[in-house]
Amino acid sequence: MDKPRTLYISDLDGTLLDDTSMISDESARLLDDAIRHHGAVFTIATARTPATVMPIMRRLPAATMPFIVIGGAAWWDPVKCDYVHTNVISPDVVTAIDEVMRRHDVRPFIYRRRGNWLHTWHYGPMSRQESTFVAQRTGLQFKSFHLDEPHYLDIADDALFIFSMNRYENLRVIRDNIADEGIDCQMMLYHDPVEPDNGYFEISATGCTKASAIIEMARRVDADRIVVFGDNRNDIAMMRAATVSVAPANAFDEVKAIANHVIEANTTHSVARWIADDVRQSSI
Repeated sequence: MDKPRTLYISDLDGTLLDDTSMISDESARLLDDAIRHHGAVFTIATARTPATVMPIMRRLPAATMPFIVIGGAAWWDPVKCDYVHTNVISPDVVTAIDEVMRRHDVRPFIYRRRGNWLHTWHYGPMSRQESTFVAQRTGLQFKSFHLDEPHYLDIADDALFIFSMNRYENLRVIRDNIADEGIDCQMMLYHDPVEPDNGYFEISATGCTKASAIIEMARRVDADRIVVFGDNRNDIAMMRAATVSVAPANAFDEVKAIANHVIEANTTHSVARWIADDVRQSSI
């Protein structure tokens, strides 16, 4: 009987990455060996964009499969440095969501694709948190910010993602308003793991999730076993869609409760070690 073909998919922050938000030397070594010498089929699924993913994943050049990025809104080819699949939010939906947010004095970041570049639009004053977010990402490859542009809704480029950071309760009310008005979109709201009173609100096209992306990825690579690693609440749906779900010890309690396995914290190279061990056992 043929052994199952396994697809390994890991979240980045708080999962594969260490406390410096990088892939550790040991994790890079273990994953490189698993991919190059044991045939591990490995990729990532993250809310990050290619602008911040590529500097991280360059530590792992053996990982050449498309990356699931922007919360499942797009797939990114790390070899060609271009998008290979995107899910577009219609202009009417973008406008409707913006109107709801403006009623609550929240201004979103709207991510639009032009070729292999992501242009991020924002209009109006920014909080300290938002200003820090922009400053940390300004000047990166594959991403540009356009701030205080009054015609930000009139851009022709495809919208892939709408993102807001604010007080969690403010965002919860906005989410509920969008749902009540029947606006056709996919929403994900979760707490900041460091400051739980704050939240992150992600909006994409309907049906566009990490969960749907990993199922499609598994189909394309003919995998009949999916192993997923995650730590945050926005990973729960993806982990439930997997054959095997694994959470590091630092994960939220809700995530550990639904995981098949709880391993050591992300700072101990635990994801890479689990994959390396699983690949070796599968080859026996």
